[in-house]
Amino acid sequence: MNEFVEYLKEVFVHFGAIEARKMFGGYGIYHKGTMFGLVAQETLYLKANGGLIKNFEARGLRPFEYEKDNKAVKMSYYLAPDEMLDDPDEAAVWAKRSYEAAIQAKTKNKRNSSRRTK
Repeated sequence: MNEFVEYLKEVFVHFGAIEARKMFGGYGIYHKGTMFGLVAQETLYLKANGGLIKNFEARGLRPFEYEKDNKAVKMSYYLAPDEMLDDPDEAAVWAKRSYEAAIQAKTKNKRNSSRRTK
């Protein structure tokens, strides 16, 4: 396991247990089976939606992007604030918000897929 990912277990100690799973050259960060973060090139990104996106953007924190077919694809994961990496209490606040955003996205996706199958 990656050293940075192992460190994140300490960072999120006040939030709860996390699990890291390898994916696409990085790691998905999970809590209770739901992915709320991702690590790419030793950098943590957190799930965001709605007002939480505005919170990230107000701090100048950018979304995770990758290139596909010569176009930048932005995902709904935003760069985690540096200060939370040194403060488990602050990390718990950010993780809780991102986990809730991930749960909401999961619920929305289930509703949309059940509508398509009817």
